[in-house]
Amino acid sequence: MIPGAAAPTNDGLTALPGVRVGHWSDPAARTGCTVVLFDGDGAVTSGRVLGAAPGTRETALLEPDKSVERVHALVLSGGSAFGLDAATGVVRYLEERGVGFATPFGVVPIVPAAVLFDLSVGDPRVRPDAAAGYAAAAAATAAPVLEGAVGAGTGATVGKLAGFDRAQRSGLGSALLTVHGARVAALAISNAVGDLVDPADGALVAGTGIGSDPEAAAALFAPAPGTNTTLVAVVTDAPLAKAEAYALATSAHAGIAQVTRPSHTVHDGDTAFVSSVGSGPRVPLGALGVAVQAVVARALLRGALQGAR
Repeated sequence: MIPGAAAPTNDGLTALPGVRVGHWSDPAARTGCTVVLFDGDGAVTSGRVLGAAPGTRETALLEPDKSVERVHALVLSGGSAFGLDAATGVVRYLEERGVGFATPFGVVPIVPAAVLFDLSVGDPRVRPDAAAGYAAAAAATAAPVLEGAVGAGTGATVGKLAGFDRAQRSGLGSALLTVHGARVAALAISNAVGDLVDPADGALVAGTGIGSDPEAAAALFAPAPGTNTTLVAVVTDAPLAKAEAYALATSAHAGIAQVTRPSHTVHDGDTAFVSSVGSGPRVPLGALGVAVQAVVARALLRGALQGAR
């Protein structure tokens, strides 16, 4: 097992058919990347970037009015903007296997990516690159998802309202819910400015507790701009049109807000992807939206709890 990783969960993203997850981790440098691969011809995917300080690649094509509907992989990475290079390695991995959007001149793999800032921990000179992305894709498996300080969650931290010296370790988590016979799963990493709380009672799960006091949070707000992010990948087997996946991406952000205090600040780069593999029963969109909120919140809390171990 990767150092820092918790025991794998059987109720995460890879419980869905045709979904594989792979990690590349550098525990010493406290950085890494995570790849979600979709078998076959990919997954209908959309997403929303609501944080004010994001680092992303290929997210414009996820808008519901854009012509490409399916993606072949998603990349979540540490390394700030440098980590976007990991997607290049995943593109190469898929091209070598003939996976991608078909053109008369060959396949073009569609691989959206989003990054988080972990340069303040470990060794900032080490960042996930194309070789790391390729390795994560090559390691992708349908086995239960490793959680905690692994992949893109290796250097994740939360509770930075009063500065990086108050930060606490977070990590990568995955969770699964079933609604009307369809499965909804999330893989999520909190690297937020704020704290994480239990949505049932507001109890502190990770952080300093400052985030739940708006006046104290405003008075002590001291993080550097662009250094915080929550990354979410939601996958369901319920069939979705691209516009429906886009609507559910808003629900994913609501899940972030349920457990993050405060969430979506000007220093957070929050990004949520929503994908459908389409092999399950059709479910009312409203029911899926409720499930997405809950499973994202659960995955974020699992990641923080496992990463702190």
